[in-house]
Amino acid sequence: MHTATEFFNIYSHGFFRVAVGIPEVLVADPAFNAARTIELMTQAAHQQAGLVLFPELGLSAYTCDDLFHQQALLDSVLDALRTVQQASATLPVVTVVGAPVQVDHLLFNCAIVLYGGRILGVVPKTFPPNYREFYELRQFAPAAAAVRDRLTLCGQADIPFGERLLFRAGPDERVTFFAEICEDLWVPIPPSSYAALAGATILLNLSASNITIGKDEYRHSLVSNQSARCLAAYLYSASGTGVSTTDLAWDGHAMIYENGTLLAESERFRYTSQLTLADIDLQRLSQERMRQTSFGHSMQQQRETLRQFRHVSFTLDPPRPGRLLCRRQYDRFPFVPSNPALRDRRCYEAYNIQVQGLVKRLTSTGIHKVVVGISGGLDSTQALIVAARAMDLLQHPRTNIYAYTMPGFATSTRTLTNARALMAAVGCTAHEIDIRPSCEQMLRDLDHPYAHGERLYDVTFENVQAGERTSHLFRLANYHNALVLGTGDLSELALGWCTYGVGDHMSHYNVNASVPKTLIQFLIRWAADTEQLGAAASVVLRDIVATEVSPELVPGDGSGDEPSQKTEEVIGPYELHDFFVYYTTRLGYAPPKIAFLAYCAWSDRTTGHWPAIPAERQHEYSIGAIKHWLSVFAWRFFQTSQFKRTCVPNAPKGGSGGSLSPRGDYRAPSDAEATVWLEQVRRIPDVE
Repeated sequence: MHTATEFFNIYSHGFFRVAVGIPEVLVADPAFNAARTIELMTQAAHQQAGLVLFPELGLSAYTCDDLFHQQALLDSVLDALRTVQQASATLPVVTVVGAPVQVDHLLFNCAIVLYGGRILGVVPKTFPPNYREFYELRQFAPAAAAVRDRLTLCGQADIPFGERLLFRAGPDERVTFFAEICEDLWVPIPPSSYAALAGATILLNLSASNITIGKDEYRHSLVSNQSARCLAAYLYSASGTGVSTTDLAWDGHAMIYENGTLLAESERFRYTSQLTLADIDLQRLSQERMRQTSFGHSMQQQRETLRQFRHVSFTLDPPRPGRLLCRRQYDRFPFVPSNPALRDRRCYEAYNIQVQGLVKRLTSTGIHKVVVGISGGLDSTQALIVAARAMDLLQHPRTNIYAYTMPGFATSTRTLTNARALMAAVGCTAHEIDIRPSCEQMLRDLDHPYAHGERLYDVTFENVQAGERTSHLFRLANYHNALVLGTGDLSELALGWCTYGVGDHMSHYNVNASVPKTLIQFLIRWAADTEQLGAAASVVLRDIVATEVSPELVPGDGSGDEPSQKTEEVIGPYELHDFFVYYTTRLGYAPPKIAFLAYCAWSDRTTGHWPAIPAERQHEYSIGAIKHWLSVFAWRFFQTSQFKRTCVPNAPKGGSGGSLSPRGDYRAPSDAEATVWLEQVRRIPDVE
C-alpha cells in the first residue's frame, strides 16, 4: 500500500522524469562547455529528473571542423569529460553528453553515458553524414569501423563501447534507454528502431542539426513518427546559438515526445542555457507494446539483429523527495481536446463518423426512414442532429425522420419544451405520445403498489416507463418501415446505466455508442456555435447542454419545471467517469494510477475554461471524492455491467478508447469479479 506521500509522487506510478539541456557553449573551449553542462545537470537533479541529455559534440562544440585533429583540443575535451564525470558522482541524474573520442587511432563522434561518477558506456555515431553542408567523414569514422567493444577512458577501464548498447536502469527495467546521434535518425531504418524492439523505452538523440527555414517542422515530423512507430519516448537535443556561424546557423531545438505526442519543447534561438523537462509514462509505453501484437511480431522477425545488442545494467535510485506531481498537463476531458483548433477537427471527425455509420446502414438495408425518441436531453439531441445530416447526404427529406417525444410521470416542462422546439427546428416528422396511460396499464397488470395509489417509485416503476418508450419505438419502426435509431452513449454503457433489452439499451443501430457524455456535450455546443441547424435551433441546443442530466423517471416534489432526478448524484459525475473510462479501456491502468492522474487533472491547482462544458458544471475534486467515485466505477464497470455490453447493437467506433463493443475493442466475461480493482482502490489515500 502506498503511503500518502508515496501516492502523490510520479515515480510511484510508472513515470520517469527526463530533461534535455541546451547549454551555452563556446567553440573549442571544453572547460567552459563542461561548466555550463554541469550547471544544467544540477538544475535537472534539483528538478528530480532521472536523466538529462545534451547535444552532439557538446563538450567541444560541433563546428570545430579540422580542429578535431588538433591534439590540444582532444586533450582538453578529456579534461572536460573528467570534470563532468566527477560532478556526476554527486548529482543523482544519468547524464548523456557528446564528445569526440579517439579509439585505435580513429576519431569517433560519441555519446557518453555517465552516472554515479562512472562512465557507463560510449556509443559512436552510426551514420556520419557527408553531403551538402556536412562532411563529418573528413574527421570522424563511422561506428562500423570500430574493432573493439571495450575501451579505457578518463582512467576507467573496461567501458562498453559500440553502437548497440542498451542501458538498463534497475530496479525498474522499464527504464531502458538507447542513444543515437543526429543523422542516425535521418536514415531509412534508424538504429533506434532496432533498439526499441530490443527493449529500449527511451530513445535519445544527441544532435547538432543546423537550422534552415522550415527544418524545425521536419524535425518534429521525424521525432514524432519515430516515437510513435517505436512505441517509445524520444528525446532530441540540437546545438544552440553558441556554435560557429561560419556557414550555418543554429537554433537550440530540444524536444521530448512520447508515442507520437509532444510533451515539451525548448525555446528556439535562445542565447542562454535552458533546460526542458517532461514526465515520461513508461507504464503506458509498456502497455502499448503489450497490446499491439505487431510490435511482438517485429521482434520475432528481427530476433537475430536484436541478439547483437548488449545490456549495460546499473542501479538507479529515482528521486523520491516526497510530493511530486506531474509536470505534464492531463486534460480533464481526455475525449475532448483542450486546444480549440484541435477540438474543431475532432468534432468534424466524430460527427462524420456517426453520420457515415448511419448512412451506410440505411443504404445497405434499403430503408430510408428512422424512428428516434427525443427526450430533450443530450443523447437523443445528438442522435437527431446526426440523423438530419444523414438524410441530407442521402437526399432524403428530413421528414423521413420520425421523431417522438414521449412524456411520462417525471418529464419536466424544460425538457419537453426543448424536445418540441428541437424537432421543429430540424424539420422532421414530429409526434408526441403520452406514455402514462400505457405505463399505468402495465403497473396494474403487475399489481404494482403504484396502481393502488402508493407513491412507490422503485426500479420497476422506472423501467416500465423506459420499456414502454422503447416498445413504442420498435412498433412504430415496423409501422413506418424504419430503423430505430439508438441514442445511448459510451458513458452509460461503461456504467451499465441503461435499461436492458426493451429499454434504451436496445435499437436497430446506435450512433452514440462510442461517444462519451462529455464529448456529446461538446458536439452539441459546437453544433450550436456553428449554427448547424440554424440560429433558432442553436438557442435550444445551448439550453439542452445546460440542463441537468436526468432519466426523468421519478417525479419530484417541485413544480416540474426542471428535472427532479439528477443522474450524477446517483452514479457520480460523468466528467470523472469519462476520465476513468478512457484510462481503463484505452491504457489498462490500475485504479491508483488513474486516481493519481485524476487528481493531477482535477485538483484545484489546475484551471482553464472548457467551452464544451458549462462553467457552472466544472468542478474540482479532492482525492477522497476521486477515490469514492472510482470505487463506484470499478464495481459497475467490471462486475455488474458487462452482460449488457455483450449484446449491444451495431455502432461505429469513434475515438481511441471509444468502443465497448464485444465485436471490436473490448471483450470481457460477463461473470468477472471486481475484487482486484476494488482492492487497489482501497490503497488510494482518503486525504492528501
